[in-house]
Amino acid sequence: MNTQDVANKWAEMCREGQNLDCINALYAENVTSREMPGMPGEIVSGRENVWNKNKEWLDNVEEWHGGEISNPIVAGNHFTTKMTFDCTFKDRGRQQMEEVVVFEVKDGKITNEQFFYSMD
Repeated sequence: MNTQDVANKWAEMCREGQNLDCINALYAENVTSREMPGMPGEIVSGRENVWNKNKEWLDNVEEWHGGEISNPIVAGNHFTTKMTFDCTFKDRGRQQMEEVVVFEVKDGKITNEQFFYSMD
C-alpha cells in the first residue's frame, strides 16, 4: 500500500470504531507515538505499547457524544488529519477536543504518529 492507501484505510477503520484493529493492521512493529510534551504517554514506542495506550484511552471513555475525522491529506510519505471528539471520560467528565495528527508511512506501514492539540 502507498501512503494514500494507508491514509484512506486508517480513516475508514477509525471512523468505524476499529481503532485497535487499525493499529494491528496498519502500524509497523517499531512505531513511535508522540503526544504533546508533558502529557501521559508522551512518547510510546512499539506496536504493542501503542495498542495498549489506545486501549487504556478507549476504556476510559464512558460515553461518546460525537466526533469526526477529516479526510486525510497526503504529502509524500506523510499524511495528516483533523480529529474532533466530544465524550465523557470516567476519570475527568465530559471533554470536547480537536487535534491534528501527522503520520509517517514507510513500506506500507505507519512508523510515526504525532498528535497536536491545545492544552487549555
